[in-house]
Amino acid sequence: MRERAVTTAAPQPGRLEPAWLRGAVGYEAYIRSFADGDGDGIGDLPGLTARLEHLAWLGIDLLWVTPFFPSPGADHGYDVAGYTDVDPLFGTLADAERLVAEARELGIRVLLDIVANHTSDRHPWFRDARSSREAAHRDWYVWADPAPDGGPPNNWVSYFGGPAWTYEDATGQYYLHLFLPEQPDLNWRNPAVVEALSDALRFWLERGVAGFRLDVAQGFIKDAALRSNPQLAPLSPGMSPRETWDAFAHDHDIDQPANVDVYRALRRVVDEHDALLFGEVYLLPASRLTRYVADGALSFTHYFSTMHVAWDASALREVLEDGVRELGARAGWVQCSHDDPRSSTRFGGGERGRERALALATLFAALPGVPFLYQGEELGLEQAVLAPELLHDPVAVRAGALAHGRDGTRTPMPWTTGPGRGFTAGEPWLPFGRESEGRSVEEQRADPRSVLSRQRRLIAVRRTLPDATDEVAFLDVPGCIAFRRGAVTAIANAGAETVDVGSLLGVEGRVRFRSDGGPVDGPARAALPPDAAMLVVHDER
Repeated sequence: MRERAVTTAAPQPGRLEPAWLRGAVGYEAYIRSFADGDGDGIGDLPGLTARLEHLAWLGIDLLWVTPFFPSPGADHGYDVAGYTDVDPLFGTLADAERLVAEARELGIRVLLDIVANHTSDRHPWFRDARSSREAAHRDWYVWADPAPDGGPPNNWVSYFGGPAWTYEDATGQYYLHLFLPEQPDLNWRNPAVVEALSDALRFWLERGVAGFRLDVAQGFIKDAALRSNPQLAPLSPGMSPRETWDAFAHDHDIDQPANVDVYRALRRVVDEHDALLFGEVYLLPASRLTRYVADGALSFTHYFSTMHVAWDASALREVLEDGVRELGARAGWVQCSHDDPRSSTRFGGGERGRERALALATLFAALPGVPFLYQGEELGLEQAVLAPELLHDPVAVRAGALAHGRDGTRTPMPWTTGPGRGFTAGEPWLPFGRESEGRSVEEQRADPRSVLSRQRRLIAVRRTLPDATDEVAFLDVPGCIAFRRGAVTAIANAGAETVDVGSLLGVEGRVRFRSDGGPVDGPARAALPPDAAMLVVHDER
């Protein structure tokens, strides 16, 4: 059996800072769908605070909360109209402070989702910027003259479909928006923007938050000359927004080298409070992420390739190896999020999909970095199938790309059985979907073999694993993903046959966790069925 030792290639040491982040497990709460405290059918801060016990019981250390700032709601809070207050839909500033304080009492640190690539077009800064070319905030956004034919300045397209430029008659220029027209992009080359957002971070740090997740972290800086992107494929009217985006090589609109300079400036702000910057750098090749976490830039970053890989041993092994090599302990391991389909569905659905998702979570638990759960992932929830007339996501409703809408992964959290499912006393903003029936927190907490109970045990076992270096030795095991990290061996069976772990790996030690709920604390020579994973602790040799 051949081993391949993989160590981080990042110029900065792989150990995470701040120190409290080492060994942590994160959780994403999509606030609209987590828990409703006032009965209006939409999740809010009081509802989230009332359900913190669930996260503490589960073993969560770090809670990432999606935006609750003032917003017109064109993109469900990702169009921010103010950075230092709370939208009345979600509560008050006092409610936010209470959430942070009560979470800290339970040993949970709160991470806010800062949308800083763009604002709402109703933000006071943009209201001023669009009023005249001489406005005080004009250069806080990206404006450009029309092309010679009167069209957009270049060929950039929006993530949400159509051109990334909108023309303003009042001033005779186009403004840039990589998302909706209601989400104009900030000009991060302007030092005043850097200072204004730094002040916003300080506002929340003084209220006890532990750091920030930076939305669209690959997009802050744009090419100074606004050059067109190379086009890879012709466009056609029937293309979805994702297909349109993929028709271009994004050489000039995202992933610019100067992004890192912005993050270094923001990192200096959070370092003063022993806080962190977590980046949503949505670039799939791990090699493109390394510089974002090097030399005092982001504390760590999402690694999204694990959300775009099939249940295949070779593919999974390659993705995990790349993540360890390029990011080391600065990887945020994720299977799904509020923007992408649930892994239990992606891995085949039903019992098989749930078992595979838990098996992958088992591998995450043994890797350097921070594993994250997206709300409902601990329940094995599947992607909900909703009727077109019930959709809210602007990608689906406004762009017409139903196949790429995100509502199916944003349905409310099922806490109990009965009307409202413990989420709300009113009518939920999105239906639960039949896929959540029988999978509530209440039902699964009562079942020691449920996905929830096993996920909780996995998190508890992760805390007791021997301290290890960031070097990971991946093992060539047909049909399996396997690696050694210090005194821990992890293996997941992605094949079609049961395997004997001991004979495959030559491991002597004790089984500490099995994702299939099988017996633990026995010798490592155990049978591992398909779609299951195992953690073994042994004496280092």
